[in-house]
Parts: sequence; C-alpha cells; structure tokens
Amino acid sequence: MPQEHNFAQFSFGTQVRKSPFSDAALRWGAKGFSVYNHMYIPRDFGDPVQNFWNLVNEAILCDVSVERQVEIKGPDAAKFTQFLSCRDLSKCEVGQCKYVLLTDQDGGIINDPILLKLADDHFWLSIADSDVLLWARGLAVNSGMDVEISEPDVSPLQLQGPKSREVIRAAFGDAPTELKYYRFMEFDWDGVPLIISRTGWSSELGYEIFLRDGSAGDRLWEHLMTVGTPLGLKPGHTSSIRRIEAGMLSYHADMNLANNPFEMGMDRLVDLDIDADFVSKAALTKITAGGVSQKFVGLVIEGDPFVGPNDFFWPITKDGVKVGTVTSAIYSPRLEKNIALALVGIDHTALNTALEVDKLSETRACTVVPIPFYDPKKSIASGS
Repeated sequence: MPQEHNFAQFSFGTQVRKSPFSDAALRWGAKGFSVYNHMYIPRDFGDPVQNFWNLVNEAILCDVSVERQVEIKGPDAAKFTQFLSCRDLSKCEVGQCKYVLLTDQDGGIINDPILLKLADDHFWLSIADSDVLLWARGLAVNSGMDVEISEPDVSPLQLQGPKSREVIRAAFGDAPTELKYYRFMEFDWDGVPLIISRTGWSSELGYEIFLRDGSAGDRLWEHLMTVGTPLGLKPGHTSSIRRIEAGMLSYHADMNLANNPFEMGMDRLVDLDIDADFVSKAALTKITAGGVSQKFVGLVIEGDPFVGPNDFFWPITKDGVKVGTVTSAIYSPRLEKNIALALVGIDHTALNTALEVDKLSETRACTVVPIPFYDPKKSIASGS
C-alpha cells in the first residue's frame, strides 16, 4: 500500500502538514501522531518507558520537524532579534546557539526557542509550539528596521542519547563529534545541506540535524538508521519522562502568555541592564520591582505509579484551599517516584513544604523538592 494511504489513518486533512520524515517514521514503527506548530509529530513508538530507557542507555532518532525555524535576515537582523528577546545577545558568536525567551509587551512568554546565529545578519529561532513567525512579522512592520522574516525549508531531527556521538561519527565523520555544547556547524552531506548542532530536548548527550532540503528527508532518515542500528540506535519520540526529570519546560503545558520569566525561575534569561531595547523591557522592569505571586517548583507525589502523563492541570491544595496547579506529571522508572512540575503560590514554595494534589478527585500527598530531579548540573548533556 502506498505510504500516503497508510498515513491517512492519522490525517486531519491538508491543514496539518506532514514532515519530510513522516513516512519514514511510520515505516519504522510510529503508532501515533499529535499536532504541534500546525504539523504532525510522532508521539508513539510503543512503550514510552522503553523509549525512555532507549534514550538514556543507547540512542534514539526523533522527527522534530515541528521545531520550525523563524529566519531573520538583513542589515538590522541582530538589532531586531535582540528586540524580540529579553536575553542579552550581544556576545553571541556565529556558530553559537543560545536558549532564549521571547516576551511580549506585558512580559508574558511567547516562546522559548533555541537561537542559532548563522552570520552577523542571519539568525534562526528554533521554536516551540506558538506562532512566532506571525509575531515577528507583525513587530517588523512598524519597527523601522531592515529585516526579512520567513520560514525556511528547514526540518530538524534529534539524535539523542549516550551513543549519539558514535552514530553521528558513523553518519558524517569526525567533524561533528568535535562540536562543543550549544555550538553548530554547516555540513554538506553528498550535496544535501545540513546544520548539525550539539543541542536537543532531552538533557542527554545529543545532536540536532537540521535538513535544509525537505526532498531528502526520507534518504537522511534511512541513512541515520542504517549506520546507527548496529550501534544501538532506535526510532523514538521526545520523552516526557526524561524532560520532566530534567525540569525542562514545555510551552502550553508549563507556561504560556500568562506567565513571566521570573515566576518560571528563568531570571538568568532576562538582562534588564543592557543598552539595547527589547519589547518587554519596561514590563519586566515593573515586575521585578513588584515581585511575583507564584513560583515554578518540583513535586514528589505519593501513591501508586502514574500511568502516563497528566491530561489535566491538577489543583494543588493546602488545608483545603487551592494554592497552585500541577502542570506536568509522570512516573519516573529510574527514580521510582511520581514527579511533577507545578506553579505554586509564593507562600508555599519552600523546599519540603507538604501539600496535596487533587488528581481527578483522588487526593494525594506531595512535597516540594528541587528541580531538576536528576542530574541537576546538566553534566550529561554538556559533558565532552
């Protein structure tokens, strides 16, 4: 049966786009997809716990083409990119990546992309799930800055896990294996243009491979699986277990426009003292002066292991009064605990504070703990 007929069981019609790797992912065992940035993303390759162990013990290949790139080019590209972000970008070098926040006129978080600086006048924002392209184009209209903003033909894969360096060497030679954390290189693969970066959404050793020619998607996937399978590579999907262990935030789940960087514990990504202007500078200055009413915390929740992630935002209570919300929760088979990320009223955020979670009318005790839950210094992802 033609592959497009197989994919029809997941299709919502032409309004949701397939990626250059969708057919390959389906061929290699994808059993379910969801929608992210108006595209299909594989979310199910079978047992999510096995996917987690594949990630932390070996390596997995994930189709993350849904990480769309917002490309900013032109004489004022650096100035405009800084205007979007509250983080100081003045020292960002060509070939460097940075985790940044895009914040609006009220200080709300629009997105938390990875910035890639391709040239002094050429940037990519590798975005989470929100319409950054429209926001950036809207700001540019009346900015007076000379910039061109578009979505290029770029589709990333994530190669993550302790064996990812061996796989990347087998696929592309030694050069990419020498990349430092949060650095990238341009790479010509038999005439197919790629960018390879030492980044990824897993807190494991890993790489992202940005395909710059969508017509080569099937060939690239098969090449990586062919050289990688003997080394332990498995097809997979981003792991909710691992990202919650790492305290990694997911846009729309853990934060949205209603949240500001300070309540999310992202003060390090805000530079109010830089000379350059940015959209949220006045608002974030005001929030700093007034303080915040809630903070982002980790929880350990008692009781039987959760079956899968939470599908609802569970209320958190203290003495019967709601004081917060669980945003993301999962059972960690490695830690043998139910762990969660949550937004909690400022008076209840001290470590070891005892609270309760209303899990669909089932009340469970919980305790405030530090995040990340595992590898707090990020030594696995950043290690050479």
